[in-house]
Amino acid sequence: MRYMATYDFMETMRNTNQWLGATATAMASSPAMALFPNPAFQWMAAWGEVTERSFQRMIVKPDWHIDSFTCEDGKDHLVNVNTIVERPFGDLIHFEVSGRKPMDRKVMLVAPMSGHYATLLRSTVKSLIADCEVYITDWHNARDIPVSEGKFDIEDYTLYLVDFMKELGPDTHVIAVCQPAPLTLAATAYLAEEDPSAQPRSLTLIGGPIDPAAAATEVTDFGHSVTMGQLEETMIQRVGFKYPGVGRMVYPGLLQLSSFMSMNAERHSKAFTDQIMRVTQGEASDHDAHNRFYDEYLAVMDMTAEFYLSTVDRIFKKGEIAANEFVVAGRKVDIGKITTVAVKTVEGAKDDITAPGQCIAALDLCTGLPDAKKASHVEPGAGHYGIFAGKSWRNNIRPLVLDFIDANSAKPAAKTKRKPANKNAA
Repeated sequence: MRYMATYDFMETMRNTNQWLGATATAMASSPAMALFPNPAFQWMAAWGEVTERSFQRMIVKPDWHIDSFTCEDGKDHLVNVNTIVERPFGDLIHFEVSGRKPMDRKVMLVAPMSGHYATLLRSTVKSLIADCEVYITDWHNARDIPVSEGKFDIEDYTLYLVDFMKELGPDTHVIAVCQPAPLTLAATAYLAEEDPSAQPRSLTLIGGPIDPAAAATEVTDFGHSVTMGQLEETMIQRVGFKYPGVGRMVYPGLLQLSSFMSMNAERHSKAFTDQIMRVTQGEASDHDAHNRFYDEYLAVMDMTAEFYLSTVDRIFKKGEIAANEFVVAGRKVDIGKITTVAVKTVEGAKDDITAPGQCIAALDLCTGLPDAKKASHVEPGAGHYGIFAGKSWRNNIRPLVLDFIDANSAKPAAKTKRKPANKNAA
């Protein structure tokens, strides 16, 4: 079948490199090699170890690794990851802290579906779990979804968010990170007309391309430099027989990863070379900084072809959200209908993926919202990742977001307590 051979070829290459790494480690680590005290064998074993781990991670969904949490009573409480809403293309999950009273702040994190799993927001979840009941969208890998489940494009994505918001109820505070920001804004506007009583109390949009044309980046330039025909021809493949989603048209995670890596090829090459040397010298560990980062970075997932293509066409090329012309299930969504949901935007001054200006455009679209319910923040010196993880998020942005949530909660902010962020969250 067309495109299936290409998909299987990429998987074959990944599998072959994983095998080569394992073989190199096994051969160079053989006791027989000790008879020849040559440092080349140590380097070969280290190369094999790093290579095998790297290519193996590409098909593994990372674990949340949020097993327990220390509460105010000084005791460690188990954290249970419970599925609240289960759907074919994504679930809504809840991080329940056993033995802890429900927190006043109920937060729904909308994770990106842009090639990585929702676990990319692990540190964000850890930093919020101290003060909030945290829920998050857990999107599924398209290669594992049978063709019989049908399509999934940006309209279906938006309707999923609508259902998730309805499930959690009106006392919810939604935080959308990066890619889902424009669709989360649309879902809120959809609810404003369909079921106003189910709207969340606040909406925080972090580094999202509400108006990609407001500030050009490599991402926006790419979206305008290629035609949809070229994208479909070069980026879309058909899942092979190895996975449950055999026959489904997808934008492969491995192809997305190659694009990620090529953008900073020199940096990644140096990182892996340095890691091989650390392994050779016995200075590496299973959970060192390199492995913590790349275990997540290399774990990629396929997106449905229709989701990827409709995102590029309707969000970046046509700018339907920016023009307030977005249509869901045959009905135009008017962002101006949002009149009660407080909206805050967060941008990074050095964000080279969603440049400052793209996200704050949401506030101009909320024409029905009073200025008192609008807020924005630009974090100096922060890049794209820093505005939802790391020191910038933990020390500066997170407190502002919690203050914004408190200011727009049913209960007065004075009745809630702020716990310090977990310093080990990122």
